[in-house]
Amino acid sequence: MNLLSMLLLIMIINFKVDPLIFNDVYRPLLSDYTRNQIIFGGSSSGKSYFAVGQRPVWDILQGGRNFLFVRNVARYNRISTFNEITKTINSWNANEFFNIHKSDLTITCANGYQMLFVGLDDVHRVKSVTPQKGVITDIIVEEATETSYDDIKELRKRLRGLTPEILIDGKPTKIKKRFVLLFNPINRTHWIFKEYFAGKFDDNNTFYKNDDLMILKTTYKDNLRFLEQEDVDALEDEKDIYYYNVYTIGNWGVLGDLIYKNWRVEDIAELKNDFDVFDNGLDFGFTNDPTALSRSVSKKKILYIFDELYERGLTNDQIASKVKPIIGDEIVRCDSAEPKSIIELKDYGIRAIKAMKGPGSINYGIQYLKQFEILVDKNCQNFINEFSMYMWAKNKDGEILNIPIKKNDHLMDALRYGNSHRIKTKGDYTSTFNALRGIR
Repeated sequence: MNLLSMLLLIMIINFKVDPLIFNDVYRPLLSDYTRNQIIFGGSSSGKSYFAVGQRPVWDILQGGRNFLFVRNVARYNRISTFNEITKTINSWNANEFFNIHKSDLTITCANGYQMLFVGLDDVHRVKSVTPQKGVITDIIVEEATETSYDDIKELRKRLRGLTPEILIDGKPTKIKKRFVLLFNPINRTHWIFKEYFAGKFDDNNTFYKNDDLMILKTTYKDNLRFLEQEDVDALEDEKDIYYYNVYTIGNWGVLGDLIYKNWRVEDIAELKNDFDVFDNGLDFGFTNDPTALSRSVSKKKILYIFDELYERGLTNDQIASKVKPIIGDEIVRCDSAEPKSIIELKDYGIRAIKAMKGPGSINYGIQYLKQFEILVDKNCQNFINEFSMYMWAKNKDGEILNIPIKKNDHLMDALRYGNSHRIKTKGDYTSTFNALRGIR
């Protein structure tokens, strides 16, 4: 090791940050080495900022730790975990201590320890990933409710091997491994609830710990000094009971009114070669809502969903550039409420046409799609998310209305648009929908 490297290591060990940059509720976790850790709760609680950004950067500067950051789909690491870490490094003015590789999503500290990023859709990389120095000591799973029980079991096998000793507060201390799950508690029937919470932790608890498991629940109220008043107002003004419970106060959700229950996730990518014609649908969005593309095909009462696009802030030329590689010269049926955008997509070489809509088209489209067994490719994470949370609205008395909640519906709309030419038969949508349901 040359003199410059030795000096740099000394600087890293002595690197200091103001303790006030850590949220009070999370600061005790800087010295918590319980092997299994769950940090969950409502939106805007700062849990990802701490557990994905601050603590890993703080720990790797001390040495001895290598981090593996996991999302269910690899490409979402770039816009979530990777960005969270680089944001922390920049805000701490610690860039001189890190070599950040955006192309292969690796971050290497000057002491040789690394942060690596993988998706569960890339099985071979998950099994083969290894740091350049030492062993993986920390696995952090962001949006853990997207993962399966088997995926988590497989990931746990990556926490193996001998760990070093480092100086902590002047004392030689052996590094302990940690497995961390982060999420919003979307569904009480989820395997995570059954595995970790049942019989241990209820909605009135905020903290639990035994020798092998630590659970911390936080909400926006734990993060008020880092929020604008309008952020707080948006959460507190939520009218839907489910979303208020899950995203405002961080309680496990109860999904008794899901619209679609006829779907499941499978690895169906190879089946795409069996089809020549696909049904493509496009729902326009921009700032608050994403532009959503659905690419599906139906055969013998099975509807296969192979591809998706789900991205905010896209102009029409950008939409065209992203849609073209997915659908090629195929037709895409678009939301007819935006004729100008449809014309512009045509100008950019997309075979865009308006989807068939009309009174009752949403409900009739839902009933049509319910006739199928729906298989969603495992890489279509946003489809999985929307299917998991697309629900019927309720009135003030808790009675279910025949109206979908206008949330988590962008790909749901795109899927209907893509199949709209198959949905409409004779007469208007309202009469056909009522006939289908037996209403006279």
